Amino acid sequence: MEPSPPPLIPRAPMPTHPDDRMGDQAWADVIQAMDRTYAELVQHQERLEAQNAELESMRGFLESVFASVSDILLVVSRSGTVEQVSHSLADRLQQDAGALRGTRAAGLFCDMAGLSAALEDCRSRRAPVTLELELAATPDPMPYELVISPRCDERGRMAGYVLAGRSVGELRHAYQALERSHHELKAMQGQMVRNEKLASLGRLLAGVAHELNNPISFVYANAHALERYATKFETYFDRVTAGASRADLIALREELRLDRDLRNMREAIHGARDGAERVRDIVADLRRLSAGGDGEMTSFDLVEVARVAADWVKRGRAGGVTLRREGCESLMVTGRAGHIQQVVMNLVQNALDVLDGQPDAALCLRHFTQGDVAVLEVSDNGPGIAPDVQATIFDPFFTTKPVGQGTGLGLSISHKIAEEHGGNLRLCPEQAGGACFRLELPLSQAPGAS
Repeated sequence: MEPSPPPLIPRAPMPTHPDDRMGDQAWADVIQAMDRTYAELVQHQERLEAQNAELESMRGFLESVFASVSDILLVVSRSGTVEQVSHSLADRLQQDAGALRGTRAAGLFCDMAGLSAALEDCRSRRAPVTLELELAATPDPMPYELVISPRCDERGRMAGYVLAGRSVGELRHAYQALERSHHELKAMQGQMVRNEKLASLGRLLAGVAHELNNPISFVYANAHALERYATKFETYFDRVTAGASRADLIALREELRLDRDLRNMREAIHGARDGAERVRDIVADLRRLSAGGDGEMTSFDLVEVARVAADWVKRGRAGGVTLRREGCESLMVTGRAGHIQQVVMNLVQNALDVLDGQPDAALCLRHFTQGDVAVLEVSDNGPGIAPDVQATIFDPFFTTKPVGQGTGLGLSISHKIAEEHGGNLRLCPEQAGGACFRLELPLSQAPGAS
C-alpha cells in the first residue's frame, strides 16, 4: 500500500519583527517534527506489512505440513481442547478438520481416562510421554503409539501439548514382514549349506563306491564258501542219518575234507562279519556326514567329527596325500555336528585342490585348546594364499579356482557357520608355508590334556 502524501499545511506570511522571526522558527521545528513522525509511521507500516507477509507464509507452511503429514498430529491447548489437527487424522476419523477444532482431545480416543492421565503426567513432568491408545475411527478403532510433548510459549510457560502418533498396526505389519524376510534368509542359508554339502558328497561318490565294494565283495565271496561247506556237511549228515558205519563215516570225512573246511568255515564267518561291520561303519559315517544339522545344538566330539569329514574327502580323491593328525584325542564342543562337518570338509577339500599333482603333498589336522576355546587347524604344504586376496577369501562368490570348479561359497558359508556357533574361522597368523585355517569353537566341558 503506497503511503499517502502529507497534508498541506498553510504557511503564514513571514513576519519581519524579531518576535515574528522566533515564531517562524517554532513553526519550522513543528513541521520538521511532523515530517519525522510521518516518516516513522511509514517505516512502521512497512515493517508491519513485512511481518504480516511473514506470518502468512508461516501459516501457509504450517497448513501444508498438517496437510501432508502421514502420521496423526494434534495441537492441544492446556485445557485439553483441540486447536489444530492434521488432515491424516481428520481423514481417519472421517470428519472435517475444522469441525474437530475446539472439541475435547480425549474424546477422539477410546480410552479417554488414559489420555487425560497422560496429559497430566506430561504437564507435571514437562517431558514427553509415550503410550498406546486406540483412535475412535470408523468403522473399527485403530491402535496408535502416541508421543505427547509439552508446548511452551516464549516465556517458557506451559501453553499446551503436541500429540504425534504412528499406527501400531502398520509397525506390526512391518515387523511381520521383517520377520518373514529373516526366516526366508535363514532358510536360504540352510539351503545353501545343504547344496554345498550335496556338491561335496557328489565329489565323494567314487571313494564311497570303492569303500563299499571291497567289504561287500569279501562278504559275497565268504558267503559262496559257506554255501560249499554247508553242502559238504549236509552230505555227511545224510550218511549219518542213513546209519552208515563208523569206518564209512571216517572215510567220507577224509574224502570231503571236513576238518579243513570246518577251520575254513570259522575263518569265513569271521571274515564275513568283519566285512559286514566295515559296511556298517561306512554307512554310519555316511549318515553322520549327511546329517542336516538343523536341530538343536548338542555336545559332540570335534576330533571325531573332523576325522570322519577328512577321511571321506580324502577317499574321494585319487593320488597320494599324507593326512596327519596331531594334538588332543577328544575335544567336546556344543553345536550342530553336521554343520561343523561341512566346515571341515570345505577346508580339507580346498587343501586337496591346491595340493593336486604336488609331490610330497601333506595335510595336517591339529587339535588343541586355548583357554575355554577348542581349536582345529587345517594346514597344508601347498603354495599358500597370496597376500592380495587374503582379505577377500571369505567374501561370498569369491574363488581362485577356474570357472566351473568352484562356487565361491564354501569359505563364506563356513565362516558364517562358525560365527553362529559362537566361534570364528580365520587364517592362521604367521603361517610359514602353505595355507592354514583356524576354526575356534567354545568348549562344552573341560577337555583332556592337549
